[in-house]
Amino acid sequence: MHVMAGVLLDARGHVLLAQRPPGKHLAGLWEFPGGKLDADELAVVGLVRELREELGIEAVVSEPLIRVPWRYGDRSLLLDARMVRRWHGEPMSLEGQALQWCDPAAVDPAMLSPADRPILRALQLPAGYPITPADVPPEAFEAWRRRLVESMEHGLRLALLRFPLWAPGRVRELAAAVLPVARVQGAHLLLSGDVAGALELGNGVGVQLKALQLSSLEERPLPWSQLVGASCHDEAELARASPFADFATLSPVSSTVTHPGATPLGWPAFQSMVEAAAVPVYALGGMTDADCQAARLAGGQGVAGIRGFW
Repeated sequence: MHVMAGVLLDARGHVLLAQRPPGKHLAGLWEFPGGKLDADELAVVGLVRELREELGIEAVVSEPLIRVPWRYGDRSLLLDARMVRRWHGEPMSLEGQALQWCDPAAVDPAMLSPADRPILRALQLPAGYPITPADVPPEAFEAWRRRLVESMEHGLRLALLRFPLWAPGRVRELAAAVLPVARVQGAHLLLSGDVAGALELGNGVGVQLKALQLSSLEERPLPWSQLVGASCHDEAELARASPFADFATLSPVSSTVTHPGATPLGWPAFQSMVEAAAVPVYALGGMTDADCQAARLAGGQGVAGIRGFW
């Protein structure tokens, strides 16, 4: 079943959510408005029709945001989310559903239907995901504290603090030192594999799970208010990530200096794996800001990287 979802953003950057009415599957949970395509109906045409029937507007559909394959019991669906920044008319409830405009950053994923949560995360997450270099010595603590603060003040909204030469406690100290700025700026800092550290530091600090950690999980390791990323290298790991993670990195897409012996996936394989993934996916491995458009065209959230970002 191919289901279209419209991500309507108003002039304030707020997004429109609709509540599933009583008597429907997942009643009471919130979702992005839209509905099922008719047979042989084009995706954009179907979304415009659904928004007309549901909200009474004539929508101007823009770029794709994310496609989410999902299963509810024995039912499978493809939830295809497209951005909508312009429309004619005023959205109103025509099917008995409650409506609300929300700041995307303030929406609790727990209030959404499970298939809609990856759409929210794709809307919340930036296109770039910088990772700190692996060769940074512990003596560079103060330099990196200043660098992170300055970067967040200039727009950095997501970063992985990966310092393999440091003791885990020292990485936590760095995160704690810059956390007040992160919270003011709405930025998220992730620790590499350190779930306990993220729990200790609280909102604004998440965790990037390693593939081995991902394989042993039985439940989400952090509250919804703290981001969980997953390091993935193939389709099976991406499938494993979807119940627990808010997003994933997929690597290596291109050749890298840090892993010269690894065989690159290339963009066609990246696209194929992303199409089967139910979370936003960053391309990792030899990436710079210049590769962001290619990642987006392949269905990714954007790009993650080390040397190309600092």
